[in-house]
Amino acid sequence: MKAKIAFLYGPKDLRLEDVELPALKPNEILIKLQACGICGSDVECFEGESAEGRYDIAPYTPGHEWAGQAVEVGSSVTSVKPGNKVVGDCVLPCFNCANCKDGKMPSACLNMREVGFRPDSPGGMGQYMILEESYTHVIPDNWSYELGAWVETFNVGYWGVWGNNTNPDASDVVAVIGGGPIGLTVAMTCKESNATVIVIDPLESRRLNALNYGADYVIDPSKPDYLEEISKLTNGRMADVVIECSGNDKGIASLFDVAGHSARVGVVGHSIGRKVPVEIGKTIWKTLQISGSGGTQNWFPRTIRFMSKIKDKYDFAALNTHHYDFLEIDKAFDIACHQKAIARKVMLTFDSTDK
Repeated sequence: MKAKIAFLYGPKDLRLEDVELPALKPNEILIKLQACGICGSDVECFEGESAEGRYDIAPYTPGHEWAGQAVEVGSSVTSVKPGNKVVGDCVLPCFNCANCKDGKMPSACLNMREVGFRPDSPGGMGQYMILEESYTHVIPDNWSYELGAWVETFNVGYWGVWGNNTNPDASDVVAVIGGGPIGLTVAMTCKESNATVIVIDPLESRRLNALNYGADYVIDPSKPDYLEEISKLTNGRMADVVIECSGNDKGIASLFDVAGHSARVGVVGHSIGRKVPVEIGKTIWKTLQISGSGGTQNWFPRTIRFMSKIKDKYDFAALNTHHYDFLEIDKAFDIACHQKAIARKVMLTFDSTDK
């Protein structure tokens, strides 16, 4: 069986190719893709600004924010049936190496694979993908595929709050640095705990949008007095919880100023491959508790249940600002790269591939 699949060969070198799919192994699932979001990390890899995408090894298929339909399952698969709507993990541990058996995070796996970033892993930017049962999760039948494509994004934000033990409640002020898709999922997650949520982003469009997705207040960090604004909102205490979602050098450096004493800090935004100057001494004098997020562990089912509870409170469909057919992937990346202020999420659809 042949499928048309995208391969990223290097910076700004994305090609559609016809590929012969291999026969399914007993533990594998053949998935027909129905929706795939273009993430900011996909854009950075495409632009050559990130070390996460490994086209230095070989061309790979991008796409880790995907949803599709299981069309065939291997002989040993029991948790997924043909016809199920499914999504899947991004960071894939082997479960067998010393670090996996020691209970460490998937990012510690000595044989780690990463969906949509490596040539040894599948990606969602293709007509079909093949993924093992261990990493595949069923979503409710009444979900749209585009909502399903948000599960991976929401999983990162949801884990960034609760998997990182920042544990906000109604007594806390939470500062979310970055109002992009991850920042919005963090804001929604923290709002469900009735915390006071401040979203910090230099783009006015993102600040205004955040008010619809959990933010009580929004702050422009490009203003010289923005820390004073946060101080006033917190009665001089600054934030009890800080979640850094921007991956931007200035955003990362600012968390040490935004955080109050004994703040719980979750670092979610990617900056791999760069050295970021920060005032690390404030970690000591503010007694900060800082946690990182490199993949999530056994978290997708919980994310799906959480999203099921809140999906009707927020307009998830409105977050998808641009839609492109998969065969127009070049146009989709052009918008994602050059219209960042307005392209909250560029979503690939696969209607034409059904014909």
